[in-house]
Amino acid sequence: MIIDAHSHVHDPVHRHIALLDEAGVDRAVLFGTRPHPERATDSAAFRREMRVLEETVNGLPGAADGHRTAVEELAAACAAHPDRFIGFGKVRLDQPAEQIAAEVEREVVGRGFRGIGELTPPPDRAGLIRPVLRAAADHGGLPVVVHGFAPTTAGDLATLAGLAREHPTVPLVISQLGGLNWLSAIELARETPNLYLELSTASVVLAVRLAINEVPDRTMFGSDAPYGDPFLARATVERVTGPGTVRDRVLGGTLAELLGL
Repeated sequence: MIIDAHSHVHDPVHRHIALLDEAGVDRAVLFGTRPHPERATDSAAFRREMRVLEETVNGLPGAADGHRTAVEELAAACAAHPDRFIGFGKVRLDQPAEQIAAEVEREVVGRGFRGIGELTPPPDRAGLIRPVLRAAADHGGLPVVVHGFAPTTAGDLATLAGLAREHPTVPLVISQLGGLNWLSAIELARETPNLYLELSTASVVLAVRLAINEVPDRTMFGSDAPYGDPFLARATVERVTGPGTVRDRVLGGTLAELLGL
């Protein structure tokens, strides 16, 4: 089974399904999203969506109705295509630990989602995810995905590795291969048994090759669609691996194992 480990709700959803079909991808982990760059038809509209994205990745809370809309879009897409999408639910980090635990119970477990993410703590404040990891551990070790590209810092990656070691039953996934800090991300994953790397939007193909060589059992193919493309992301993995067990694990085997698929 080939599984895209990182994608966001598309509008309309059928365009995403078409991309998965073209890439020969069976299923995709799906995150909710406030920005929808795929809706833009000109540069002005694209800039508007990118402003929302900038707010999101900088950890700004945004309006409550925007979060609610994102959750409902995610739930609707997963309900319409349960054979293609694996929903992960996001929780807000700007609230007390007990409220975060309640939100994981209600908005992730209660909705039947299989993991938590994509979390976007403000730069240099990755420690805010600690109560999320505690809640994930309380629910049998739900996988947790954290944004890895800018503005996430090298210090954030080190913090995430430390938090992973504090919660050894929780698979903690650094997305986008840690962005420009990809070498640090690889080294931290090599030293941290429950730290995983998702490979979307890698800055250089060499980074993907090295990550798979260093931690072949904890690297996962992902596209970050609509920002990336499933076909190209899969081709990158296949370019740097040969047919066999390692490629199969990266393209979906590892994630299927984590999710019990």
